[in-house]
Amino acid sequence: MLRRPKHRFMKHCEQLAANVALSHLKYSIVLFSTSSGALSEHVELPERRRRSERKPLVTSINELKRAGRLQRKLRRDVREIILKPPENGLLVKNLIPVAHRVYDAREELYDCVSLVMKNVHVHVCRSCKEACVGEFPHQIRSCYAAGSLPTKEHHWVPGGIEHILPAVDSFHLYDRLGRAVSHEEILQVDRIPAIVELCVQAGKDMPEYPTKRREYPVYSIAGKLIDFERKYPRDFSSGKDIEPHGFWLRKKDNEDGVTPSSSRDDGLQGTAQRGLSAWEKMRSGAIQLMQKYAVQTCGYCPEVQVGPKGHRARICQAYKHQMRAGQHAWQTATVDDLVPPVYVWHVPEPRNGGGILVHELRRYYGKLPAVVELFAQASAQLGSEYGGLMRQDVALPGLDEEKLVV
Repeated sequence: MLRRPKHRFMKHCEQLAANVALSHLKYSIVLFSTSSGALSEHVELPERRRRSERKPLVTSINELKRAGRLQRKLRRDVREIILKPPENGLLVKNLIPVAHRVYDAREELYDCVSLVMKNVHVHVCRSCKEACVGEFPHQIRSCYAAGSLPTKEHHWVPGGIEHILPAVDSFHLYDRLGRAVSHEEILQVDRIPAIVELCVQAGKDMPEYPTKRREYPVYSIAGKLIDFERKYPRDFSSGKDIEPHGFWLRKKDNEDGVTPSSSRDDGLQGTAQRGLSAWEKMRSGAIQLMQKYAVQTCGYCPEVQVGPKGHRARICQAYKHQMRAGQHAWQTATVDDLVPPVYVWHVPEPRNGGGILVHELRRYYGKLPAVVELFAQASAQLGSEYGGLMRQDVALPGLDEEKLVV
């Protein structure tokens, strides 16, 4: 009769001892940890993708197959499919101010970057094109490009704005619901920055980038788009007001005598703070626009096409492009494809003697987007969302203390 109570008592004692040991273990971990509750944990960046690997899909392959089967089923029935903006050619009215804000933020960002780069140096490796922001280039041996030195050291040369803000171009579409750009038209259709093309399609009217604004929606019957409007507006007669290409000639004439928008002098720190705010506004606005307006990217190369479909130009030179006859493997793009963040090593204290990053302490350094690092070295105040990238959860040891770290 005493076996069952004794067994329960012994089990209770063992559970109590385990809880006490676990509490001591948690206390020791918190006691000797280098992080605190106020600091965010380290965020691991995705590894560099191999040339044979495809970009991760935004929508899973099963969802894409399911949507394709549903679309083929709807095409069998000859009936009207109700489309909502912007699929029917009309603009999303509540996103028109967002398109204007994104375009203005992009203009302010480039102005601030050009001003800050006069005081903060940018370096780029001649072999692997890796960028570095700071007065002194880092000494981390991570150059694995073809023809690099056996020691994997970088060969630094002065860099420019294109190394921290790489240009991503897209074909400008006069009619976003029209047919895709063919391979024979690649020299006839203009290419403009993809973020600008997204703003134009979302409602930003620009004379140098003409686009078609519909007054009546497009109808979808049996999978085909029926447009009751003419190719050009009814009041179009001479053709001088609508020119789908050749905008650079008109833009050069319009830029004569135009002063830059950032004429105010806020100092280096004020300019950096405005640039950081413009960078965040541009990316957040682009994410909001891309939830409604489709953007396509190639799964193997950086090519981007703003619109519901990709172009048909056979200019892809990525992995197994021979099997696709040079055409791109289109998939849904992300904001990193439209505005790619170039990650560089973060300098913890550039003004207190911590400007040189050594190879032995590379696992204690963090990374930031090159634009954010540029503004951070210009004394801009970063938000808490960058704490995990900067490795604020660890203490940077000295060279003589690195071997003692466990």
